[in-house]
Amino acid sequence: MSAHATVDTSQRLKALREVMAKPEYNVQAVVIPTEDQHFSEYIAQCDERRAFISGFTGSAGTAIVTPQNAFLFTDGRYFLQASKQLDQNWTLMKQGLPDVPTWQDFLSKNLEKNTRIGVDPTLISASDADGIQKALEPKQSELVSLSQNLVDLVWPDRPPRPANKVFPLDVKYAGESHQDKLKRVRAELKKKEAKAMVVNMLDEVAWLFNLRGSDIDYNPVFFAYALVDQEKALLFVNEQQLESSACDHLGPEVEVHPYDTFFSYLTHLGAELNASKDSKVLVSDKASLAVAEAIGKENIVVARSPVTDLKAVKNEVEIEGFRQSHIRDGAALVRYFAWLEEQLEAGTELSESQVADQLEKYRSEQDLFMGLSFPTISATGSNGAIIHYDPDPNDCAIVKKDQIYLCDSGAQFLDGTTDVTRTFHFGTPKAEEKRAFTRVLQGHIAIDTAVFPNGTTGYLLDPFARRPLWEDGLDYRHGTGHGVGHFLNVHEGPHGIGVRIAYNNTALKPGMTVSNEPGYYADGQYGIRIENIVIVREAKTPNNFGDKGYLRFEHVTMCPIGKNLVDTSLLSAKEREWLNAYHAEILEKVSPLVEKDERALRWLKRECSPL
Repeated sequence: MSAHATVDTSQRLKALREVMAKPEYNVQAVVIPTEDQHFSEYIAQCDERRAFISGFTGSAGTAIVTPQNAFLFTDGRYFLQASKQLDQNWTLMKQGLPDVPTWQDFLSKNLEKNTRIGVDPTLISASDADGIQKALEPKQSELVSLSQNLVDLVWPDRPPRPANKVFPLDVKYAGESHQDKLKRVRAELKKKEAKAMVVNMLDEVAWLFNLRGSDIDYNPVFFAYALVDQEKALLFVNEQQLESSACDHLGPEVEVHPYDTFFSYLTHLGAELNASKDSKVLVSDKASLAVAEAIGKENIVVARSPVTDLKAVKNEVEIEGFRQSHIRDGAALVRYFAWLEEQLEAGTELSESQVADQLEKYRSEQDLFMGLSFPTISATGSNGAIIHYDPDPNDCAIVKKDQIYLCDSGAQFLDGTTDVTRTFHFGTPKAEEKRAFTRVLQGHIAIDTAVFPNGTTGYLLDPFARRPLWEDGLDYRHGTGHGVGHFLNVHEGPHGIGVRIAYNNTALKPGMTVSNEPGYYADGQYGIRIENIVIVREAKTPNNFGDKGYLRFEHVTMCPIGKNLVDTSLLSAKEREWLNAYHAEILEKVSPLVEKDERALRWLKRECSPL
């Protein structure tokens, strides 16, 4: 069965509509978001409710089901995939196109008056719920918090919630003890005059307590909530998941409570606050309506979690871990591309999925390897134009020597997380392909070499990456960069480089990690992306106008960029110099790790020779 096969959802929708009509629920619409109760980007199989009900498996989208209709809202990355996967029961709502409302606006603008709209309060953010409820008032409609998730009631073989082992991350990798992190969080609470704070994002809980797990594929996290006040720290987790070393590591200052008691604890805390009226609990803007309702909306302050900002700035130990893990990752990539080129030269037939497995094998042989950081995007020819392409092992293309090959992949190491994209052509590229690739490369170099004053956001830097593409009337429909966790989630906020206005809320600070990944996609033909991870560092400038201090980027990704795709006539002397210097750096750092693999060493030396 193809990865993008259509699923017949008729019976699933019929069962859901029957439950919606039951007197104990009595709702005329139900909202089914992608997220889990922790607002994770990647979710466990038991939380794939929207995929189950709609048949659409992309990582972003919201379903709305009414007694007569079913709507699936998603963004431009997934229009193609959704149109293939949705059956005749569904209407695809292409968010971002003119005249297509957001799913939130749809509830107030498109549904009838007096509609009861059912939501699982653990899966909708308190801020979203507030905005929707206000917009519904003129129509006398209301959001109804359901006591049970209605999709769960009609999903007969729903997988169980994972409960894998949780282990401590040694301070030699983390660079700071969890006791010191808790001190910093408490200092933030004091500044904000909050009594306590709820930590609901899984990567924030893992970071705060220096613990890691494997409950969600590719993300070293585990199901847990935390609550921190000035005296104590509470961790709500299934205790049997904690290895004995994890319990010893947490020590007496962290109280461990069962995961399932979290909401009853919040209700108890809310009752205390109602009685004392002395102060409020800080709740993240990504916390659920259920959290707000349990504590009581009058007892909370909704704001960005301070943990998000603390976690985004890496310490010197984490930064050194990023450097070292990327050198080892580079060795695996060099071995892989050298192997792939040899296979294609010999005329071996290999699928996109088979070659991705070989890359994983090379990565798994590196020290401190813990797994991949996301499913490998291994894409030949026109598949490269599908931005989030995921090859189906049973039905994917054969990698061809005469087509552009795009590979976006990454790994989790104990000392860092990697995410790298390289685009190669193992035959003779066309002039048009070379020109597009060179424009992408120029945008990549522009970000890599940027120097900018403190206070600058990634929103303001984004045009640096697009300017060379714009010159040719080209562009790309995704951000230029996202934050990266340290042996944590490969996508991390709050900062990033892109056109999303939210990126203008967070200035780039020394120690932040961010990807640098401009691209260009010719639909039905090929895709190009060049991605490195960079770290924000202080820049030494001859002057310091306004006493602001200036910043620059340090790249840590160590993998050659395909020179046969470069149209050198378009490069400036500085850009040519940059590419030669980058390749010389890769050769110096990576060659000691591949000296036992003659094929890889030969390929590395050739690819890193000056233009």
